[in-house]
Amino acid sequence: MAAPQIVPVILSGGAGTRLWPLSREHNPKQFQHFGSDRTLLQETAARFPAPPLVVCNNEHRFLVTEQLRHMGITPQAIVVEPVGRGTAAAAAFAAIMLERSPGALMLVMPSDHSIADQNAFRRAVDDAVELAQAGQLVTFGVRPAEAHTGYGYIRRGAPAGNGFLVERFVEKPDATTAARFLAAGDYDWNSGIFLFSAALWLDELARRQPAMVESCRRAIAQGQGDLGFLRLDEDSVRQMATLSIDHAVMEKTDRAAMMPVEMGWSDVGSWSSVWRMGGPDDQGNVITGDVTAMDSTDCYLRSDKGLLATVGVDNLVVVAMGDAVLVAHKSRDQDIKLAVETLKAAGRNEAIHGARVLRPWGWFESLATGPRFQVKLIQVEPGGRLSLQKHWHRSEHWVVVTGTAVVTCGEEVLVLRENQSTYIQAGTIHRLENPGRFPLQIIEVQSGEYVGEDDIVRIEDTYGR
Repeated sequence: MAAPQIVPVILSGGAGTRLWPLSREHNPKQFQHFGSDRTLLQETAARFPAPPLVVCNNEHRFLVTEQLRHMGITPQAIVVEPVGRGTAAAAAFAAIMLERSPGALMLVMPSDHSIADQNAFRRAVDDAVELAQAGQLVTFGVRPAEAHTGYGYIRRGAPAGNGFLVERFVEKPDATTAARFLAAGDYDWNSGIFLFSAALWLDELARRQPAMVESCRRAIAQGQGDLGFLRLDEDSVRQMATLSIDHAVMEKTDRAAMMPVEMGWSDVGSWSSVWRMGGPDDQGNVITGDVTAMDSTDCYLRSDKGLLATVGVDNLVVVAMGDAVLVAHKSRDQDIKLAVETLKAAGRNEAIHGARVLRPWGWFESLATGPRFQVKLIQVEPGGRLSLQKHWHRSEHWVVVTGTAVVTCGEEVLVLRENQSTYIQAGTIHRLENPGRFPLQIIEVQSGEYVGEDDIVRIEDTYGR
């Protein structure tokens, strides 16, 4: 049998609320670093040597592009969902895109998982190809290291090829049931990684969710190309049910198979899992950043800005960011999402953005805010340009720190270099661009009766916002 085309399909729609305050809605965990030079998304993209097809939401599309670009990866496509409808629909979007490649196998991978042993993963994928070509929907099962209650489980059935048929899927169990599964020896953690043909996935999904497949086809057919993205038709997507791959098909089909693999897998679903991944020291601590720990044990301690000091604490998660600090008992880290929901309900911006707010052209970070003023550090990446815009309620002073800036101010176009500055009066149409090969950084001082982010009137925007 000829070697099949395997297309990595990366699902990048998660919010990662349990890893707040590092993970925020607009910059979630798949775009963060956890003990690696690469983010989780970049690690996922590097896992298989073929251009990936990525399904993501609208807010993250430029993050995906930029992080793949830094790795020299040009994706086959980036499909942009206007709203999330679960992994079943996301896999269907990818499968429909791949119908032009008959026989292609989809290697469906969440973007926010960690795999320590990449070679073991690749071997398992190779072993799973025979099953997938024989008409099985293959999921990858991870040998459980503990009676974990945060993962779903798969019970092995009869042997099939190098793997097993699936006897049943089990949702996240309670502690007693998880302990029984561990003792039984024939249950594996459900990794949420799959290998199957695009045609088979659509067939099996259409048998159970025909309306979803029809809506997926319509969303693509009526979608629009935009700056290299495929924007799905919003009305079609909103009509769909929200379902996972497991709930929609895997738990119901008679074509489910499981390939066991020991690969150092984690879904990075809590600060406790990050603590385990980090390799605790002799005191049981994992420390990241500027941290001093005295008489502290079994803690995850992280500071991304400023000094963090602990004295006489045990079994805590302490994460200090520029704008927010989390202190939680490790045993309660699954409840951090409840804190985020409370913050969102209260209208707190910290639930959505970090101190550094990412934009398609770069980022900005608020350095100081007070009545009638705000000071920001702004970085514009090479070739980046802000929208042509104006503000009704504030004026702005710009000072170039590094790089070269092209500034449009009314009818005038200026070129500013280090230590040079300009002034933008309220109501004046303006734009900032970086024509250089290196990042441009400026200090922006806003002053006026209102300095909120919503005081922007965009006249022209390169990024279609």
